[in-house]
Amino acid sequence: MNEDNMTVTTLPELKSKIEGLAFGQPRILVAIAGPPASGKSTLAEDLACTLGSTAVVLPMDGFHLENDQLQEMGLLHRKGAPETFDAEGFVSLLRRVRNESTIPFPTFDREADKIVPNSGQIHEGTRIVLIEGNYLLLNLRPWSDLNNLFDLTVWLKVDREELEARLISRWLTHGLQPDDARTRVLGNDKKNVTFVEANSIAPDVTLKSRRSQVIFFPASKLFN
Repeated sequence: MNEDNMTVTTLPELKSKIEGLAFGQPRILVAIAGPPASGKSTLAEDLACTLGSTAVVLPMDGFHLENDQLQEMGLLHRKGAPETFDAEGFVSLLRRVRNESTIPFPTFDREADKIVPNSGQIHEGTRIVLIEGNYLLLNLRPWSDLNNLFDLTVWLKVDREELEARLISRWLTHGLQPDDARTRVLGNDKKNVTFVEANSIAPDVTLKSRRSQVIFFPASKLFN
């Protein structure tokens, strides 16, 4: 890939694209996908702030399975993998977002490591729903049932080395020692990175993160 051919895309440019899609529409759904620690939550929140009160962020993380259930399933050590989410419940919610004016949704408290039911709200005036999560573009069911629900899909691309550094930093802030943080990243998080990159469909827009900037380039360069 020739970086000289890339076009730098700013937040206002992406905002303008979303506003263009939303013009004259009662509601649009925008997917912001990418591997763990790629910056999805930050981008979604930044977009919501610039788009105004008609935009709401809906995180996929509210559909984590609870720790007790994961323990029973033998999957607690793999928390964050696709099989540790209520994917069918998530698909069902987004279908409701398409067809109903007012819908509560759960969010995830990272500090407490648990779901907070009905802590988010899609309201009648919500015209832009910014959905962010790792697995929004997976080509495997039931995740693939999301494909026809989005008006725009955005993928965040980050170099593997940068992702590893961000993931280790994340676990350090959660109180793990450096060796334990690295073990957690290599034993779980990086498996999810590899899986989501290998099994996601081509997005409409790809943004490459470079600390303070993002770079736009055709999705076909990433997904064959």
